[in-house]
Amino acid sequence: MAEATRLTRGGRLAEATALIQRTLGRSGGAVDKGAPAPPPSDKFPHRGPAHRPGADQAGPGPATGRLVDASFTNAAGTRGYKLYVPDGYGGQPVPLVVMLHGCTQTAADFAAGTRMNQLAERGIFLVAYPEQAGAANQQRCWNWFLPAHQRRDKGEPSLLAGITRQVMATHQVDPGRVFVAGLSAGGAMAAVLAATYPDLFTAAGIHSGLAYGAAHDLSSAYAAMRDGPPANGKAAGGTVPLIVFQGDRDTTVAPANAAALLSPWSGSVPPEVVTGPGWTRRIYRDGDSHPAAEWWSVHRLGHAWSGGSPEGSFTKPAGPDASAELVRFFSEVARRGEDDVRVVLSP
Repeated sequence: MAEATRLTRGGRLAEATALIQRTLGRSGGAVDKGAPAPPPSDKFPHRGPAHRPGADQAGPGPATGRLVDASFTNAAGTRGYKLYVPDGYGGQPVPLVVMLHGCTQTAADFAAGTRMNQLAERGIFLVAYPEQAGAANQQRCWNWFLPAHQRRDKGEPSLLAGITRQVMATHQVDPGRVFVAGLSAGGAMAAVLAATYPDLFTAAGIHSGLAYGAAHDLSSAYAAMRDGPPANGKAAGGTVPLIVFQGDRDTTVAPANAAALLSPWSGSVPPEVVTGPGWTRRIYRDGDSHPAAEWWSVHRLGHAWSGGSPEGSFTKPAGPDASAELVRFFSEVARRGEDDVRVVLSP
């Protein structure tokens, strides 16, 4: 961190940029070995009954659907993306999950490591994997720390929102079940999208990421990664439900960033605390006892996707299955929206 600050102050911005990108991506291709992940805890309900604890504990099957290559272009440029369409999709309205990879990763790598396609096959939802362009960032990091990419309808947020809307235009997507999630730099960009497009995304999932507004240049990005955002930093949304995963031994993105992401809820509502083997889960609920936010602190986890597959980079097979828990949280949020609609429409 100190070296990057020294390079920035010395005007050697290219070298500082390369250093911060290497730090975010220094474990690229590596797998943190561990025990097999526990089975997923839930799936998206397809307008069906609520999930029963202990039910449907079988792991996800193979991803047998179609993977479509596409791109989106606007004034900010062009970004390619991959769209996973499960076999069970037949034109009916389904959820959409937008997954943002971390530095040095590709869409295919992130899909393999998170196993989100397998979950989509079981739960019947679409998954979009936008891919950062090498020309925009040499290490393929999303530029979450630059002001040009922190505003609505500008820069990378406009491209990612455009991809989301394009998928919604070409497929039948339930607009009340559109979600975004990401890892590391992708998690930080997911926080940007949650803050700038709360009308588009129903909920967000952030794994080892940073809060919206945590940085405005390279030097502040390093400071936030090391210590968390400044005291006046903005957190992701506050109106968009949020689930956060963070390893307590992450030396790339400090756990203080998870606390900052949860600050819109943690400052006013005491959480329900649940513990398990190697993890602590804090659940924040709104005034109607609906899920508003969750914070999963995974013990002995570094900078890696908890419960991920060794087929992808930045994963640790041991620990709670972050992908399954994201899907479970998203489904709970979607059910809350349906309940609210029923209340409004009831005589």
